[in-house]
Amino acid sequence: MIYSKINATGSYLPERILSNKDLEKSLDTTDEWIVSRTGIKERHIIGDDETTSDMAYKAALDALKSSTINPSEIDLIIVATTTPDKVFPSTACSVQNKLNIGECPAFDIQAVCSGFIYALSIADKFIKTGAKKNILVIGADAMSRITDYTDRSNAILWGDGAGAVILTATDKPGILSTHIHSEGKYESMLHVPRSNNPSKKDTIEMQGNQVFKMAVNTLDRIVDETLNANNLMKSDIDWLVPHQANIRILEATAKKLEMPMDKVVVTLDKHGNTSAASIPLALDYGVKSGKIKSGETILMEAFGGGFTWGSALIKY
Repeated sequence: MIYSKINATGSYLPERILSNKDLEKSLDTTDEWIVSRTGIKERHIIGDDETTSDMAYKAALDALKSSTINPSEIDLIIVATTTPDKVFPSTACSVQNKLNIGECPAFDIQAVCSGFIYALSIADKFIKTGAKKNILVIGADAMSRITDYTDRSNAILWGDGAGAVILTATDKPGILSTHIHSEGKYESMLHVPRSNNPSKKDTIEMQGNQVFKMAVNTLDRIVDETLNANNLMKSDIDWLVPHQANIRILEATAKKLEMPMDKVVVTLDKHGNTSAASIPLALDYGVKSGKIKSGETILMEAFGGGFTWGSALIKY
């Protein structure tokens, strides 16, 4: 049987750091208030001369540096992003050009914070059917560019960055299963509506309390779905690598798994919510810090605007 396995991970974070103390200068808020409600202490902000594809490219280079394959062996590029460089072409095509990889297919996936899980699920199918052998999957978002920094409830949450993985075909178990869902009727709870005023920036609007409740309940269900699909018990999961949205959501999922927080990879405090980038950034941190080791079982899960949600169970 053909499996897709993570060959390498990579990440990139912009140089500029926006701390809670910085936000205190322009918003009616405090570091203590932000940390107590979100767990976030700081976040990285994309440079004025940077693009989403620049971040994605640098994360891809980092993954390729750790991998056992050459760039020319990549036969598909998928980028999960909510903040593409342009209306078209896709951010993935821009990354392909920057990597100087010719002719392989490249496309974007838009599922907001669940985007990386969606992209991973698609890539897994390409490999399991034998259609592709080495796939570059990237989550990259510049959320600061769609954030209203006069809105206290939103400005404190978002950060920018990119994370990447290289999936390779193998005969050893890697991605055990993926599960993706959406429910469009809730779109107005978390969205970026288009403005008819050309002088007005399109920015995130969120009904925070309702989104929080939906996220906790939905992620509870996706945990059960994933465990049942693989005939596993909660104790079989070695690591939780979740979307980094809010520390209380992470704690609720860990409680559902009866897992101590020291088995949850947390980057939220340093990165904020980087949307599609958050899971691959957290995974790369978990791997490079030595926390996650070969042969361990990892559960990834995410919830985002749409609503979209999903999970991936992986043997690393």
